[in-house]
Amino acid sequence: MSTLPPDPLASGPLANGLCAGEPRSNGPLARGSFPPQPLASEAIRLQLRTWPEVESYLEHCKGVIVPLGSTEQHGPTGAIGTDALTAEAVALEVGRRSGVLVTPAQAFGMAEHHLGFAGTVSLQPATLLAVLHDVVLSLARHGFERIYVINGHGGNIATSRAAFTQAYGSAAARGLPVAAGLRCRLANWFTAAPVMHLARELYGDREGQHATPSEIALTLHLEPSMEAAQRPLPQAAAAGPIHGPEDFRRRHPDGRMGSDPYLARSEHGARFLDTAATALVEDLRGFLSESLGQ
Repeated sequence: MSTLPPDPLASGPLANGLCAGEPRSNGPLARGSFPPQPLASEAIRLQLRTWPEVESYLEHCKGVIVPLGSTEQHGPTGAIGTDALTAEAVALEVGRRSGVLVTPAQAFGMAEHHLGFAGTVSLQPATLLAVLHDVVLSLARHGFERIYVINGHGGNIATSRAAFTQAYGSAAARGLPVAAGLRCRLANWFTAAPVMHLARELYGDREGQHATPSEIALTLHLEPSMEAAQRPLPQAAAAGPIHGPEDFRRRHPDGRMGSDPYLARSEHGARFLDTAATALVEDLRGFLSESLGQ
């Protein structure tokens, strides 16, 4: 006969942590301190909780983290799932440190310009907009008021912001109780200032703009099997304007943009994960505690 472990959402750090206390329409959604120790990943993964547990969570916290990535080429030595793998890993680490629930990752993004390379799967901007709009509205319907999207792909940025704007209008039009307080934020882990500083420190101008050693390093840390694919590569073409997938393939024949991923090391990846999570936890703290006038 097995015994279920105590429910970490009901009795663990969340009860008195980042999101403790009832939210107020004109005040902070989050008060208190962070959990003294990171939670186990299964405690903050939405797909591993039951609906009663989520209802209980919403009594104490109105925040949720949504990892957003892409499935696209990352040069001849980078994993096609790099952007989704890294976004999810950073999101889970932020969730573990803050106690905020993390949804399953959205692994497909807007990667039209990478379709000249085998294995890339892209959503049209309108499709991604519709997906994010529906994700936000689903969460808002249950009472989530702060949707924190941790993004791993630059091509998702413009569409994500448009989706947020549309979601605000839809929430109001549908009369959702949280409509007035609904807020979404896009946090690109790779552009967090401490992450960019670390990338410059480790790689200088050989970081580049796509298939970068920083993102490859984090992937190596997460998936050691990718070590076998690493090898020296010729100098990559510098970044420039791109006019569709064929133009991208012509200008950047191996898929890289000014980067040297052979500089990546797994131990660098561990540093990037910690650096990104530390920066985004602080950003999340501020986001959850914003009043409606901010």
